Amino acid sequence: MDKILIIGACGQIGGELTLALRKKYGNDIVIASDIREEAEILKGTGPYVVLDANDATATRALVKKENIKTIYLLAALLSATGEKNPKLCWDLNMGSLRQVLDLGVEEKIKIFWPSSIAVFGKTTPRDNTPQKTIIEPTTMYGITKYAGEMLCEYYNKKFGLDVRSVRYPGLISWKSEPGGGTTDYAVEIFYEAIKKGEYNCFLSENTYLPMMYMDDAIRATIDIMEAPRENIKTSMGYNLSAISFSPKEIAEEIKKHILSLTISYAPDHRQAIADSWPASIDDSTARLDWGWKPEFDLSKMTEVMLVNLKEKLK
Repeated sequence: MDKILIIGACGQIGGELTLALRKKYGNDIVIASDIREEAEILKGTGPYVVLDANDATATRALVKKENIKTIYLLAALLSATGEKNPKLCWDLNMGSLRQVLDLGVEEKIKIFWPSSIAVFGKTTPRDNTPQKTIIEPTTMYGITKYAGEMLCEYYNKKFGLDVRSVRYPGLISWKSEPGGGTTDYAVEIFYEAIKKGEYNCFLSENTYLPMMYMDDAIRATIDIMEAPRENIKTSMGYNLSAISFSPKEIAEEIKKHILSLTISYAPDHRQAIADSWPASIDDSTARLDWGWKPEFDLSKMTEVMLVNLKEKLK
């Protein structure tokens, strides 16, 4: 039977996506891989392979051996981490994508590759950012994501490769730890609220950013891959949206459950990154083309996050 390969399965998205795909298609059908030791969340749930995302030879050998026909390429250095090592960010993000796209053409593989709101920049309309707009990223991460979108579109038009992508907003989950992104405050605040009752935020209080609960992101990822090919009108990243809020607003929502929570603000280098990104996203194209619709608003997400994290942190 055709199998699925997740590259970068131990990251923030990878672990939960792997589990969701295994639940849907069967544990043995989904092969998880990463350059590091298997994450705790994955242990005992299915096959795992140590794999360097930039190792084209090893990836090709694994694809042929396991008869893999779908690849989810999630390996990447994120925004804040990428600014500390821009060369590594370029080499990992672009090198891994190019070799997987080449492999996709050779072996007729369907590919998912995530883009991000980091493709947008200061010249992009900040409110209700449209699908097609000015794109001038200001971080190496954002540059790799926009270059990657163009590369995916090129391989689709030039070689007929079935490659699909979404522009993830900030992602919030209780299962996986933050991965070095500018939107990580929206995860950290839950941990600190429960453990200490206080949080010092690295963004200013009225910094609005598009966010999404991880369950919605996983569902969107699977939905776009399962959509009929004729419904996918672009191999560039589809805008994806669910919630937009500021640090002040999420703190107020958490205070409805943890009355004693206090929040302070000490903006750091990540503030400039956040200021270059949209405050809200227009995802009407994804809704029209393949039926995207989020399920979690700020209130529902906050309640689920607190219930599960309190249990996790006991």
